[in-house]
Amino acid sequence: MSVTADEIATQPELWRRAIADSAKVTAALIAPGEKVLVIGCGTSAFVAESFAYLRESAGHGVTDAAYASEPVVWRDWDRVLAITRSGTTSEVIEALRAVPAGVKVVAVTGVADSPVAQRADEVILLDYADERSVVQTRFPTVFLVLARAALGEDLSALPAALDDALAEPLPVDAAAHDHVVYLGSGWTHGLAQEAALKIREAAQAWSESYPARDYRHGPLAVAHPGSLVWLFDAGDATLAADVRATGATVREPAADPLVELVQAQRLAVAAAEHRGLDPDHPRHLSRSIILT
Repeated sequence: MSVTADEIATQPELWRRAIADSAKVTAALIAPGEKVLVIGCGTSAFVAESFAYLRESAGHGVTDAAYASEPVVWRDWDRVLAITRSGTTSEVIEALRAVPAGVKVVAVTGVADSPVAQRADEVILLDYADERSVVQTRFPTVFLVLARAALGEDLSALPAALDDALAEPLPVDAAAHDHVVYLGSGWTHGLAQEAALKIREAAQAWSESYPARDYRHGPLAVAHPGSLVWLFDAGDATLAADVRATGATVREPAADPLVELVQAQRLAVAAAEHRGLDPDHPRHLSRSIILT
């Protein structure tokens, strides 16, 4: 078993810990009434988008998400939440240098003594979810479980649901598709982007992601019998039928979106192995992007 596959399998127990710990981080993470900017790169940028949607839609205040690697026009944010597994990502460090005095910085990281942690006023340490693998799997899902629980969702049944999903064979055949598309809506659009990234990272394969209802507006043109279109959101009752009309295979959501994301992680590993690739050593990638 690859390191990546092994780390995927550890998630149910880590989710239980995150749910148990959620009350401890509510003040730092949710900060009701404040205007919050959430930043990250790669996987962490997608997680930032999902969290921003969840926090603002829960009524806790304006919440914006941004790529740390892109210039940000400063607004009157009260707090910056920086998500970075390693705490060493150059663009995140650079973005935090630009935060005005008096704005609180909270770091979500897996490494306590990292440069980002040292720049933060407060650290939400997820060292138990840190990974050896270059490809992130459990760190982002643990953060989102922690965040959803801190926002007041009852997730008590979620780890067991993931246990059940992991005990079953992968619900799709990695060898049957040359093209994978993930579609999400609201907070699950970030998950769709993250799922597509896993396929590209681990399997060097053709994958895309879009807001679900925007898929008809052009991208549908390349759907074909070799396509797998995976929906994280079932809100549009006619979308699945429209996609099936192209000959593509459609997977409609069968579980909580985070369970679906873990299934997508499993598919990425299976696709890599089918293509004769090592998911633990993705081409041209490293655990953290450190620029000189």
